[in-house]
Amino acid sequence: MDRLSNTVRPYAWGSTTAIPELLGIAPTGEPQAEMWMGAHPGAPSRLTRAAGTGEAGPEQPLTDVIAADPERELGRATVEKFGPRLPFLLKLLAAGAPLSLQVHPDLAQAKQGYEDEERRSVPIDAPHRTYKDANHKPELICALTPFAGLCGFRRPTEAAEAMAALGVDSLKPYVDLLGAHPEEAALREVLTAILSADPTEMAETVNLAAAAAERLGGAHAPYARIAHHFPGDPGVIAAMLLNYVELQPGEALFLGAGVPHAYLDGLGVEIMANSDNVLRCGLTPKHIDVPELLRIVRFEATDPGVLRPEASPSGEELYETPVDEFRLSRFDLSPGAAPVDLTRDTPQILLCTGGAPKAGELGLTPGASVFVPSGEEVEVSGTGTLFRATVVA
Repeated sequence: MDRLSNTVRPYAWGSTTAIPELLGIAPTGEPQAEMWMGAHPGAPSRLTRAAGTGEAGPEQPLTDVIAADPERELGRATVEKFGPRLPFLLKLLAAGAPLSLQVHPDLAQAKQGYEDEERRSVPIDAPHRTYKDANHKPELICALTPFAGLCGFRRPTEAAEAMAALGVDSLKPYVDLLGAHPEEAALREVLTAILSADPTEMAETVNLAAAAAERLGGAHAPYARIAHHFPGDPGVIAAMLLNYVELQPGEALFLGAGVPHAYLDGLGVEIMANSDNVLRCGLTPKHIDVPELLRIVRFEATDPGVLRPEASPSGEELYETPVDEFRLSRFDLSPGAAPVDLTRDTPQILLCTGGAPKAGELGLTPGASVFVPSGEEVEVSGTGTLFRATVVA
């Protein structure tokens, strides 16, 4: 197996302290939003694979290692099912401010959208480009600290009550729409109206709503905090259509295709299919393709479905999801316990989030990770918490 060297992405919404505290290093004062572990071409992990002489070889990207021999690194079943690339991306995610309100396409929508933009010769790096690849992007976030987010539409009547309580006259048309139509039509009409409103009028509505939310506090307080980071942004009103969720450490959320969501605050382990496809609804200065967004969003009220891991006799605690591109589980290793065999015929990344466990002979500290090629024997031991990322092949 190989110890990984990983890139930390300094997105503006990132916490300045959460990742440094986990790693046990001094903060730089700059936001540190995500640490990427995997073989995404945007920031692949790096490793030093031992040469045949026993001496360390040069550091190289995991993308290159996999490309040189996909079947050896990923296993034949993984390559046959997903192609010659690692199907998932694992992250430490540290939100100090809200991320953009967003949805992801399903696989058919992603393929169609990507082919359409390729056919129209939209540059892959163009600000108005929507589909960066032809893959879907289901994802799972597991909280390491108390973690706040928005996930899926709540019932239109609940959203109407929350808006009405603010006492803002310009919100009344949305309140009326939410109460006058069947669920799907109500959510579609109101989100469309919010995103299509005159920007100046919407900014005034958002500012009035934020001030009222600040006064009311309680269940309205999250929207005041969102507006503090994005004054005048229509996403503040759109956020009121969604379920507000607070995860405790160890709890998780699964985000499937078409489900609007945003992370607001906290540190977590995130895993996703290896894709960059995001359609934004608000809380962002970036491009919003309203017609395409409305085609992708699933307009149905849902329970956010907080996940808690299922324990097995081996001590593995698995977060069940309906996708095959990733499989996330956790091990809490106790002092004096027997080593746990994690050998699998699929590629794995092991991430330490607490204590000082060992993967084989490699000692790990919080934030350290290793790549385990398919079929390579690996035991974990010692004391601490390890997350295991792999695939279902």
